[in-house]
Amino acid sequence: MWKSISRIKALSIKEFIHLRRDWWLPAFMLIGGAMELLLVGWATSRPITNLPMVIWDQDRSASSRSLTQSLENTDTFTLAEPLDDMRMIRDRLDRGQINAALIIPPDYEQQIVSNGRPTLQLLLNGAESIAATNALRTIEELTREMGIQLTLQRLGMDPQDLAGFDPSLRVRFNEQLSEALYTTPAELGLMLEFTILLFAALTFSREKELGTLESLLVTPYNSLEIIIGKSLPVVLVAITDFFIMLAMIHFFFDVPIRGSLPLLVALAFIYILPVLAIGLVISVISSNQHQAFLLVMIIGFVNFMFTGYAAPVESMPEFLQLVAQVVPAHHWLVILRGIALKGADLGVLWPNLLALVILTLVIGGISLRYIRRALE
Repeated sequence: MWKSISRIKALSIKEFIHLRRDWWLPAFMLIGGAMELLLVGWATSRPITNLPMVIWDQDRSASSRSLTQSLENTDTFTLAEPLDDMRMIRDRLDRGQINAALIIPPDYEQQIVSNGRPTLQLLLNGAESIAATNALRTIEELTREMGIQLTLQRLGMDPQDLAGFDPSLRVRFNEQLSEALYTTPAELGLMLEFTILLFAALTFSREKELGTLESLLVTPYNSLEIIIGKSLPVVLVAITDFFIMLAMIHFFFDVPIRGSLPLLVALAFIYILPVLAIGLVISVISSNQHQAFLLVMIIGFVNFMFTGYAAPVESMPEFLQLVAQVVPAHHWLVILRGIALKGADLGVLWPNLLALVILTLVIGGISLRYIRRALE
């Protein structure tokens, strides 16, 4: 027993020596992952403002000037130099120099005064869909408010006469509807998965590339000791990376930790195990580190599609929803958001915990058997 522990310790120390010599790799994964998390959180936590917009005012009336001023006051748009030619407007859109163009017809004010139906033409740069969606939402809200005011004015009614319907709105878990509270935990899960997969995938592939695997196999170590000895450094690096990124999303982006932090750490450890097992299999089947890296990218990005980061899993076809149930990262993100944002406990999260445990046993058992057979 003690001999096995000392052998595992010696192997773990050997792995840390490798990491110290190839210091750029852990530095790249830890610092690079943290920097990507920081940039993604910063980009998603800021509202979209100052979208370049051009207005072709063919009416040049008090009403059109009021509309222009209202658009400028939204802070969503920055008004570019006015144009008076549709060809030039389309050219600016084609070149990506503007995100939106509003054409005010020459009879705009006349239609308002004569109880007509004023029409505005809006052109959006749909190639940048996020900016175009925000621009459309802003203009729709503005024109809807203007339409209500115009209708009340024509009816000769006081806006206070329609008061009385005041819905009570309460947003739970993300009161400000901050997108960062959704994206940064997902980015944390994604970066943590890549860190585990990459470090695990390089354990045996590095030995193969250096030609030292055969020397390792003829030592008195058995296959289980080799696997555990090479896995411990990966687990320690992954836990360290998890704490760094968790501190970042908490202190930089105000992501709360409403639930139990010890429970979150314990479940993070359980999540690490099946991902570690996948990474070790990649390491065994890869001929060199370059091949292992490519396989990590493929598997990581496939798993990424089922985390709910890009699109909610609930909106996927039923078959893909079933596939998501065998992806550890999917259950991990449910657990992470549940504990961090909702303050959930095991009474709520036990189905996802059970799924992680089953995946750990299944993936870990198959991987362990395959790796031991490959090593022996």
